[in-house]
Amino acid sequence: MAKGYIIGHITVNDPEAYKEYVERDTPILEGLGGRFIVRGGPSEVKEGETFQRHVVIEFPSYEAALKAYDDPEYQEVAAIRWRTADSVILVVEGTQ
Repeated sequence: MAKGYIIGHITVNDPEAYKEYVERDTPILEGLGGRFIVRGGPSEVKEGETFQRHVVIEFPSYEAALKAYDDPEYQEVAAIRWRTADSVILVVEGTQ
């Protein structure tokens, strides 16, 4: 079964307030089977424009990734990100 991924491209506008999002989303998404494989480390834009931060969370399946994003507890915490950052979030299916 192919894995699923939540991929986020984020520019944080209020770093202090954004910390609460990071503290609260991590245990929720990990508890739903997610594993952070990229989380805001160094990156270099090779083409086009981009956001400041990039996050990739791996899940056992595409369905699990969709379910995690739609989880009511996660959605409550996502409201913090909506207030403190600009972001594009995708849920994608892996190749294997």
